Order: sequence, then C-alpha cells, then structure tokens
Amino acid sequence: MSTLVPDAHEAAPSGPAAPRRDLAQLGLAAVLAVVGGLTVYDATTLGTGFADPVGPRVFPYVIGTGLVVLAVLLAVATLRGDVPEAEGGEDVDLTSPADWLTVVKLVAVLLFTIATVDLLGWAISGAVLFAGAAWSLGSRTLLRDVLVGAVLAVASWYAFYVGLGIPLAPGILDGIL
Repeated sequence: MSTLVPDAHEAAPSGPAAPRRDLAQLGLAAVLAVVGGLTVYDATTLGTGFADPVGPRVFPYVIGTGLVVLAVLLAVATLRGDVPEAEGGEDVDLTSPADWLTVVKLVAVLLFTIATVDLLGWAISGAVLFAGAAWSLGSRTLLRDVLVGAVLAVASWYAFYVGLGIPLAPGILDGIL
C-alpha cells in the first residue's frame, strides 16, 4: 500500500542553508576596533608643535581610522557569511605538531639578550641574539653566524648612533665603539 504522506524518518527539504559564519572573526574585528579607537583617542592627547603644520597627530589618526575601518569591513564580511580560505600548507605539514623546543630556544635567546644588553652592550648582545636565533632555527655554522651577527650588530649600533643620533648601550665596549 502506498502512502502519500512522507515518512517521519525522511527529511523534508528545507530552504537554502544558512551561511556558515566564523564567529572568531568577530572577536578579531572587536580587537581591531578597540585598538583603532584607543589609537585615535591617544592621538587627541598629543600636543602640536608651533612650527610643524602636520604635527605628530596625523599618523596615529590615519592608523587608528584604518584599523576601525578594517574592523567594520571584517565584521560586515563575517556577518555576510564570508569565511577565509583554509591554509593549504604549501610546504608545511599541517598534521605535524608544533616544535616547542625551537620556541623555547628562541625565547631563551631573547631573554638572554634582554638581560645582558646593558652589561655587554648591543654589539655583543646583538651578535649573540643573531647567532642564537640562527642556531635555534637549525643553523650548524656557528662561526659564520657569530661573524654575521657581529657585523650586523655593530653596523646597526653605528646606524642608530651616527645616523639617527640614538645611543644604544655600548656595554663593556664603551670607549672602543
């Protein structure tokens, strides 16, 4: 016997599926809006120079406004159902776990640099930072890394001191640099 009434176990076709929304993007939009709003507010508290027609407020206004506009655009796109394309992992194995040992090594090298920059100076601490970061990321040419780090650290020390007039800590090399 045939029935014209659909069986209770059969799914009745429904209307179009609701768009999938990635609500985490709304959190990111909120953070962008807050940071942008605080940046604009902070710009209003800056003083202006008497001879500077542009003043120091322009860039914080532009950056803060840009962040707020991006937050609004992201929120609208999220509410419309736009979902970012998933990372294809071109050369990254997305199934492999994070390499926390490398992260710990990098943090240790950074903390060492922070702790010793006043004592040893930027030239030495910067060289150790470069060589330590290279070692943490897998380099096995320690001598080359130390030499490149030393050249970059001394060059950046002179660039800041001579080029920008900003003295970095000379440390134990005070009087030599």
